[in-house]
Amino acid sequence: MSRSNQISRLNLPSYPEAGSMVAKGALTFVKSRPKFTAIYLIGLLSALAFSGYTLTPSKIHEYDTIISSIDTSLEYEATQQYNKDYQIYYSSKGWFSCDSYCQRNKSRMERSLSNLNLVKSESNSRVSDAKAVAGIYSEIGVSEVRDSFWSYFNRGTKFAKRQTMYDALFTGFRSVGRNESTGEYLMKMVLQLLMNFSIGLIMCLFIFVLGLYSIISSYQPTLFEAITFFFLASSAGFAVVSTVLGGMFGGVAVAGFTVVKIAEAQIENGPNNGQRRHLRQD
Repeated sequence: MSRSNQISRLNLPSYPEAGSMVAKGALTFVKSRPKFTAIYLIGLLSALAFSGYTLTPSKIHEYDTIISSIDTSLEYEATQQYNKDYQIYYSSKGWFSCDSYCQRNKSRMERSLSNLNLVKSESNSRVSDAKAVAGIYSEIGVSEVRDSFWSYFNRGTKFAKRQTMYDALFTGFRSVGRNESTGEYLMKMVLQLLMNFSIGLIMCLFIFVLGLYSIISSYQPTLFEAITFFFLASSAGFAVVSTVLGGMFGGVAVAGFTVVKIAEAQIENGPNNGQRRHLRQD
């Protein structure tokens, strides 16, 4: 059976009918999964509307005072000392052995590392005290969480683009060997693109949610604040990823539907159909 006959037998609905079917399907989905829909709407509203409360001038002053009290030069010096001691130790050790001279360098390097960790711990403690003044629901807290999400989101999209580039290269080689048409190759690449973006964005969402604990705990919130913020931030990330993926899949579906409808119209208005109409008129 030719492809034109296959397309003509699909009997696709018209655009209004297709839109009505999609609307009915979406309404059925919403009614059958109210909890899922509620989480999505709460997350979408949080992502779009909530940017954190503004700090009062006194809070800003207190926050800036704590931040300015952190001596960053100590951490810089400790880092430089550790790097220096590590290079000395690395140069003195053998492939599979470490003599007495190497052991002394190793001990010095370990003391430098311990001192560096202590300095970092003190700095992080002071930063946490400053964050506690601001609060996790402040502009500072919400901004940090958003920056974290978009950082992981960009990594997910980069992964998808890079993977799709490799897939396009290797799939192209296989398509040439199998004598596949350009349309078949493009269809495979579109499906591969959707799969890669799904994997990349779902993976970034999972890592973002795992990292929320460390961000939230650094603001020293109450248990209720921590739980509610974790829920809202996770829901917001889920809503953004779901919306992006839904838009991509929906766009591909609409484009595919349009292409098939155009092909169907061309077949119906083709020369063979025209000849048949003339014969029927005669």
